[in-house]
Amino acid sequence: MEQVKYYGTGRRKTSVARVRLVPGSGDFVINKKPINEYFGIDTLETIVKQPLRETELEGKFDVLVNVRGGGFTGQAEAIRHGLARALLKADNEFRPVLKKNGFLTRDERKKERKKYGRKKARKSPQFSKR
Repeated sequence: MEQVKYYGTGRRKTSVARVRLVPGSGDFVINKKPINEYFGIDTLETIVKQPLRETELEGKFDVLVNVRGGGFTGQAEAIRHGLARALLKADNEFRPVLKKNGFLTRDERKKERKKYGRKKARKSPQFSKR
């Protein structure tokens, strides 16, 4: 019998996470590694699991994630975004809870590019009158 799967794509800065939800025992696998082995930082694990905790579905879905690009924090927030989107496909009743906590909003802030004649994106060389 074919298992029901729910998909969601999350993005943050340069990170892209493809999240797949499968009814199961609550396993959390990121890039073929368990979550505690992949991140190793408790705060990032809590960020990732927030949508499940808010919808009270912890332990009811297996979460399989492929994530690329960016750093650990950007990846964690991209996974959270993708997980919230996948939960929304699983049951549309979760929308008010996820929306209230801001999990469905794409955080579009990115690093600004460096401009010529400047040291960084906005930092100018030191000015001297003489």
